[in-house]
Amino acid sequence: MLSYRDRVRGCLLGGALGDALGAGIEFLPLEEIRARFGAAGVTGMTGGYGTTAPITDDTQMTLFTTEGLIRASVRGRSRGICHPPTVLWQAYQRWLVTQRLTGPPAEVSGWLAAQPVLYARRAPGNACLSGLAQPKMGTLEHPANPDSKGCGTVMRSAPFGLLRRDPEDSWALAVECAVLTHGQPSGYLAAGALAWIIAVVLDGSSVLDAARSALTHAEDEPAGGEVAAALRRALGAAAEITAGATGRGLDAVTVAGQVEALGAGWVAEEALAIAVFCAVVGADDPAGALLAAVNHSGDSDSTGSICGNLVGAAAGIDALPEDWLAELEGAGVVRDIADDLVREITGSADVADRWGGVTPAWAERYPGA
Repeated sequence: MLSYRDRVRGCLLGGALGDALGAGIEFLPLEEIRARFGAAGVTGMTGGYGTTAPITDDTQMTLFTTEGLIRASVRGRSRGICHPPTVLWQAYQRWLVTQRLTGPPAEVSGWLAAQPVLYARRAPGNACLSGLAQPKMGTLEHPANPDSKGCGTVMRSAPFGLLRRDPEDSWALAVECAVLTHGQPSGYLAAGALAWIIAVVLDGSSVLDAARSALTHAEDEPAGGEVAAALRRALGAAAEITAGATGRGLDAVTVAGQVEALGAGWVAEEALAIAVFCAVVGADDPAGALLAAVNHSGDSDSTGSICGNLVGAAAGIDALPEDWLAELEGAGVVRDIADDLVREITGSADVADRWGGVTPAWAERYPGA
């Protein structure tokens, strides 16, 4: 039986692997991908940004989401009061600094912002940059970039589902934090849907069953039509593939055709749909699911990252290819923050003093602000 740590590690490292697999082909049409790598497309790490298996803004922002959630929990425990979206806003401000500098400044808040590997600009989304550059944080009443529904919301939102909370709470918090950068409903509701799916998977359900329940919830949202339709298409396409399966694994060409039909993934609901489709059809083949999620003419690193979050949470860390993990840029940082999230959520002895407060070392690592 998978432990909580297995799933959290799997989710975050799986997302980073999908990100790395897609990083070098993000802007290539499928025809060019096949011309370079063969009919099956990419079958392993291809490199990008001068690195064998690079992480991009997708993993960077996911890490800062995780850090923000840990710090929100620390603040709540130490001060008795916390507004998590504000703490997440501050975490994303630290990410924004990494996009403006070439290395850590002399003084940083917490340990994550001190990691040199994060100070790389890897095609960050314009809405994320502009939303976080605003003088005031976006809210549901006054969201940043009200017309934007880019996938920058959903690609960073898996950690909201890792908090061992009710799926509705995970959905709501992901939505509140998505409007910090994207204000179009399909953008922030897709983020909520991913958090819901991860939360349900964390409790032992399959990605298929979790996505079905997220679809039902999206249908109940007044502005959830596009997200519900995208999930419905993804699950319908997955049913077609699985009905015709031969038991010989995923047929890369057939799956790629279905992925292309679901969209390019530049917008949030399409990125979610592609990732869900690949995770469902590759439920017994995590590596195949990740490859399916990047071999298309669109935002390959984002769809790969989201798919990796899903299959990693469902199958756990041990199901991910060891050779890919060995090459992954920043793997140690990703693993460390995954383990820190587990420590905080489970109340490990090294994070809390005997009165339920915060140990000095933990407060230095994750200041409650």
